[in-house]
Amino acid sequence: MAAPVHLDPRLLRAFVTVAEELHFTRAATRLYVAQQALSRDVRRLERDLGSELFVRTTRQVTLTADGERLLPYARAVLQAQDDLLAAAGQARPLLVDLNSPGLATPRRVLHRARELAPAHELMARYESGLTGAAGELLAGRLDASFGRFAGLAPALRAGLDQQPVRHEPMGVVLPEDHPLAALIEVPLAALAGETVYAGAGNPRTPEWTDLARSLFEGRGITLASPAPLAVGEEEFQRIMARTRHPILAVVDFPPLPSTVLRPLVDPVPLSPVSLVWRKGMTHPALDALRRAAAVVAAEEGWLRRPDGGWLPERDIVVMAAR
Repeated sequence: MAAPVHLDPRLLRAFVTVAEELHFTRAATRLYVAQQALSRDVRRLERDLGSELFVRTTRQVTLTADGERLLPYARAVLQAQDDLLAAAGQARPLLVDLNSPGLATPRRVLHRARELAPAHELMARYESGLTGAAGELLAGRLDASFGRFAGLAPALRAGLDQQPVRHEPMGVVLPEDHPLAALIEVPLAALAGETVYAGAGNPRTPEWTDLARSLFEGRGITLASPAPLAVGEEEFQRIMARTRHPILAVVDFPPLPSTVLRPLVDPVPLSPVSLVWRKGMTHPALDALRRAAAVVAAEEGWLRRPDGGWLPERDIVVMAAR
């Protein structure tokens, strides 16, 4: 192998990831890049070194002898880079907003990220909604959050990046003695004439209320007027028990006493969930969080839209940006 004057660490990371996966598609998924871009990076590294690093066939990818020799050195260089970033203050805890306790989607991504990056501290926070979290992200007081990116104001979106995570089916929380509680699934048409709570008036969750408003439009469903802002699960349950309004939710919404959760159908409304962080932010644990989101989404098929699934057009555009 020739000794180039300069080696781009990004090319070394591409090489190491392919060497670990021995599969370009899986490696590209880990690095959040297109497979073609990853192949170009590996070939560029091979040109810089003057040596072929992989044997590629239609069935498999294997390391050449030169690739085997390079691998431990490449890992050492990347570890040194990570150590340098840590020394520069990059190893502080990553503060991750999970919206609310009990929501399954962000919690599962966080748990997988902790498995992928056990040396880094990822700490949970609860900001209730993405709009509430966005200001904290931009101010640097929070590092990542989850929610409906298309529902943010343009000024907030301009300073943030996002990665689609899930098209989460929506449901409705009903008092257990509500007539619709006897159904296994609730057709949207059955909610005509109902007044449904969707967070109206909560300054932290207008993106959710806007999604509900779009869903209810033309279906005879009334958006419930703002209720007193309830802080904490007990207060929320008390206010909802008094109003007895059905509550628009996602299918993984945590259970509430004296209520039932029923999925909505005909069509299946979807809540678009993205992982969101501040533009330009770098942190090794953020890389792990993004990788975890991609892995769990692929394992669970979270980004597949069900036939006939309902989603506003602007959300379709955002969720297609992978």
